[in-house]
Amino acid sequence: MKHEHNVHSDHDDHKRDNSPYTAEELFRRGPQRSYSHDAREAKFLLGGIGTGNVSVGSRGQLCDWELFNSQGKGNALPYSFFAIRVKAGEGEAVAKVLEAKLTPPFANSHGFFADELAGLPRLDASVLRGEYPFVQVDFTDRFLPVKVAMEAFTPFIPLNPDESGIPGAVIRYRVTNTADQSAEVSIAGSLANAAGYEGRELFHNMRLAGEVRNECRSEQGLQGIFFYSPDLPPKHPRNGTMSLMTRDDGVSMKEEWLPGAWWDGIQEFWTDFSEDGRLEAWKNTQSGTGKLHAGGKERYGSVCIRHTLAPGEERVFEFVLTWHYPNRPKEWQGHILPVGDGIGMERNYYAALFADAWTAGTYLYANMARLEGSSRDFHRALFGSTLPDYVIDALAANITVLRSTTCFRIQDGTLLGWEGGFDHRGSCEGSCTHVWNYAQTLAFLFPSLERTMRRVEFLLETDEEGSMSFRTNKAFGGERWDMVPAADGQLGTIVRLYREWKLSGDDAFLRELWPKARLALDFACRYWDSDGDFVLDSEQHNTYDVEFYGPNTLTNTMFYAALKAGAAMAAHIGDEERSQFYTEAWMRGSAAMDAMLWGGEYYIQRLDDVDAYRYQQGTGCLSDQLIGQFMAHVAGLGYILPEAHVKAAVRSVYRYNFRTDFSQHANVQRTYALGDEKGLLLCSWPRGGRPKFPFIYSDEVWTGIEYQVAAHLIYEDLVEEGLTLVKALRERHDGIRRNPWNEVECGNHYARSMASWALLPAISGYRCDMVGRTMSFSPKLYREDFSCFWSTGTAWGIYKQSSDETTGRTSWDIEVLYGELHEMQVNGKSISQSAKWRE
Repeated sequence: MKHEHNVHSDHDDHKRDNSPYTAEELFRRGPQRSYSHDAREAKFLLGGIGTGNVSVGSRGQLCDWELFNSQGKGNALPYSFFAIRVKAGEGEAVAKVLEAKLTPPFANSHGFFADELAGLPRLDASVLRGEYPFVQVDFTDRFLPVKVAMEAFTPFIPLNPDESGIPGAVIRYRVTNTADQSAEVSIAGSLANAAGYEGRELFHNMRLAGEVRNECRSEQGLQGIFFYSPDLPPKHPRNGTMSLMTRDDGVSMKEEWLPGAWWDGIQEFWTDFSEDGRLEAWKNTQSGTGKLHAGGKERYGSVCIRHTLAPGEERVFEFVLTWHYPNRPKEWQGHILPVGDGIGMERNYYAALFADAWTAGTYLYANMARLEGSSRDFHRALFGSTLPDYVIDALAANITVLRSTTCFRIQDGTLLGWEGGFDHRGSCEGSCTHVWNYAQTLAFLFPSLERTMRRVEFLLETDEEGSMSFRTNKAFGGERWDMVPAADGQLGTIVRLYREWKLSGDDAFLRELWPKARLALDFACRYWDSDGDFVLDSEQHNTYDVEFYGPNTLTNTMFYAALKAGAAMAAHIGDEERSQFYTEAWMRGSAAMDAMLWGGEYYIQRLDDVDAYRYQQGTGCLSDQLIGQFMAHVAGLGYILPEAHVKAAVRSVYRYNFRTDFSQHANVQRTYALGDEKGLLLCSWPRGGRPKFPFIYSDEVWTGIEYQVAAHLIYEDLVEEGLTLVKALRERHDGIRRNPWNEVECGNHYARSMASWALLPAISGYRCDMVGRTMSFSPKLYREDFSCFWSTGTAWGIYKQSSDETTGRTSWDIEVLYGELHEMQVNGKSISQSAKWRE
């Protein structure tokens, strides 16, 4: 099928398989989606890498406070909100919680608790749009004589993990006076002191580990409240601080709300705020003993900004929210250890950068122009590209995994990760190698952090025989777990080592890890190959949490990608003998496996009796059958199997496994797509032969595998098929059914979803070899008008390309927005930093 958007000749000549979308829908370029206030699942994360986070919901509310070194979906801090008061001319003042109205259901056992503030006025409606790392919420209201919009962000600068790891967020309210008279406008932010946070009690009171204090501060042009606990020693597992500050000069503060019984505190605050839009310290007007405090530990504080706006004037009311919880359990358990002075504690990396929350906020403000400028450069490069809007959405949405509680950095800077997270604990510990195989986002945006993961895998978790634990415990200083090695995980780390070396050009890194990487590759040749033909056939533990038996392409494609990568790395190191061995093993094994497992349309698993072992693939069409080829393409290794068979197989995956409706799909496993939704099954049996007990996830739909297949389809010039998968996937995450910034599998913010970043190099045809100092682009979309973000281990920026249909001449330019790009060959031309070429 040929159309005006796609100029790739190979794709023009093939008739695409049936798609539920027109070409116009697939190649659409437009604005990002927005979410109305009733999209209850739309929640945008704020926070730095490894710092925890808080989310902004579609109503503009702060929710899911996950600051406390563990997962915390649903965590709600009492009385933590923003409010607005407006008085235009001589009219009546209007005071409201600065959120859109609450949406049903309202079926709570006690109605709404007081701290949820459901009884206070709110705005009529809101619309949220998130373009990472920025989120904007536009409010509308019949009664406010002003227009209000919220913007929030945490600095995000690829290649700079420290300044992308600030524990805080900038929150701004842009107010425009739409009245024909001056308006007094006040915006107040209120925050619960959650130092020592231990959760909530039955009646919603916070459980706190010690007494807490609020402290008004005014220094270095900043004013705000510092929240801390004087009772907790520095190494206490619940020790922490928070800050709410501003550099505005129209500030009043209520250091602490009235500490009375029942709802005295919120009553006094709301009365004070509503009267004149200024905050004052509460006064004890009660007769008798004067003791107002009811005995609880809770403390709340508020910071208010007040200005008078002339008719038509616009003004920004800016706040910075920061937090600092330095200690996490020094193990992978999903619960906090018993309270003690540093027992089993690991210090978070960000705690070495900032002494407390106030220090973090001071740093953010002192460097705001630079931090925000580079963040906006990244936003412009990514969201200004010519990719279809839903593809950009997929790239950006899964960046949140890095800033979710799935990932954290320990005190030496090493990044570790769960697979995902339950609502209140981690899910599947230990930076699991066979899950993180799929993830590409970290490698391209923060390669220095990705390299810390390779060091853990090879230097800590690979023994002297070459067997690698696929979950790390030694990174925490614990004992190496005794577990069967995972074939796909271990082999994938070798391909990823090659990827990191090529992206960074860091020879020292390769030489540091090569001895253990060689051991790991040699181990694979012995351990999983029973007869020496370089086709893996022994018991092979894999990402489906089962063992595959006999020859199959899930593990064997990983094997051949690892062998080809190993040959290149060995040659560079100067180990010619090993390089030749790996090359011969790859070529011999690949040819043998292709002959053994090619089934005419796709590859199969070869077993005499598929039911001799439970949980096998057999003659099924496995979506992951070419996972090693996918990883080889991303790493720039080229083909590891015959190209014609690769193209046919991945096309068969799309043809047989993509469903446009699940209403009649029988699935007794976990369910991620249902009803009239569209998605890609992990496996199907179009020719019959389904095992009595197929592998345990075969009927499920995983976003990480959907992205893997989508990117691979695009690499093989099956562009429309690849885009169809991405569009279908993102439609399921519409803010009503699912959170657009949370793709789940075995847990929230699942690491495998970061396979989505592979769409970018696949579509742009991007290849990077910092060892050879070369970069190249060969766009598969919009070659007459193409733009995209690019990154290496040393720089990132924007690539643009255009073609003149009349002359046939192509021009391109590459812009460096961050870092350095010296002595490079780009598309065969020598450049230094930004450059333009016309051919």
